[in-house]
Amino acid sequence: MDTGQIIIVAVVLVAVAAGAFVAWQAMRRRELRNRFGTEYDRAVAEFDSRGEAERELRERERRHGELELTELSPEDHARFVVRWHALQAHFIDAPADAVGEADELVTDLIAARGYPTGDADEQLAQLSVDHAATLESYRQAKAIADKNRDGQASTEELRVAVVRYRELVAQLLGEEPVPAEPTPARQDQEINA
Repeated sequence: MDTGQIIIVAVVLVAVAAGAFVAWQAMRRRELRNRFGTEYDRAVAEFDSRGEAERELRERERRHGELELTELSPEDHARFVVRWHALQAHFIDAPADAVGEADELVTDLIAARGYPTGDADEQLAQLSVDHAATLESYRQAKAIADKNRDGQASTEELRVAVVRYRELVAQLLGEEPVPAEPTPARQDQEINA
């Protein structure tokens, strides 16, 4: 091969390597977007560059891998479901108290599953790895709970907080803590079965 051919081969190899690198980065970016959803967009907005945000999200995944997450025992699962039922019933008479109970229940549930509870930012970061879909709801519920502690939340806001907490509780429990009421059609099916 002469020098011209060597240069052409080298240029082609560099172009292929560059294309492979770009495709690999795009794949990693897509995987992060799929895993983190809106949390990906939040991180990109928070950091100076997309690269920094993606490094942070990968670092969250690394730290998350060090957690010792556990499934709830059937007894603990049942205990959390009973607590959820009680706080929903309590909401009718004392919505502000029920939101405080919901905040405590979620904190206890997060701890029982093995997520950190001391540092709020780290807690959100670790929850984002497995529960990114409900993390914004949790943030909204926490903001309303903080507003509630200051006596500034309306009854409608308190209702929204409980609904938002319920979304995370459902994910952490692996099911809705309060099953949907049977519809008349489902009742007919159950009776005829």
